[in-house]
Amino acid sequence: MVITEVRIKLCEENNERLLAFCSVTFDNAFVVRDLKIIEGTKGTFVAMPSRKLTDRCPRCVCKNHLRARFCNSCGCRLDETRATRDTDGRAKLHADIAHPIHSAAREMVQNAVVKSYQEEKERSKQPGYVCTYDDYDFDADDLPTYGAAAMEMGSKTVRPHAAHAASRGTHFHQADAPAARVRKDDESFGMGIG
Repeated sequence: MVITEVRIKLCEENNERLLAFCSVTFDNAFVVRDLKIIEGTKGTFVAMPSRKLTDRCPRCVCKNHLRARFCNSCGCRLDETRATRDTDGRAKLHADIAHPIHSAAREMVQNAVVKSYQEEKERSKQPGYVCTYDDYDFDADDLPTYGAAAMEMGSKTVRPHAAHAASRGTHFHQADAPAARVRKDDESFGMGIG
């Protein structure tokens, strides 16, 4: 595995610890975006792309972020200590989406990213500097359609799937709330929803 490209997007000076975002391309074939370059207490390090962890409301079974104090759907108060804790006692609120499996791979990525960050920082001091983080060598109109891609892979027929329902979002006024889902154990909680 060879890192063939690293793109850096410097952050504004008013960010205390977050220095930049970056994307890393491997073997000119696979890209990982949204890595963060952070100034830590022991120096600069690279944080892998992550997502916020969620759990489900015990009453309505809707997903909520672990820092949520109330359910986004039914408004039920949630246990604020429900997040798992690491060895230092800190709540684990995020999970990596992509990350190196062993320390040698992590060092390879971190060294390449930090080196590119230093180079980008120097380039940013030049007159006429333009960030290339969002520059890509293709136009959205040049991308193949699903049908063309399927035909290229040897598929003889392509059947489109049904349209998706319109998204309603997760925040709404209680009067607009959809009917609550009833679980078998709601009776045991004394909810009696339904």
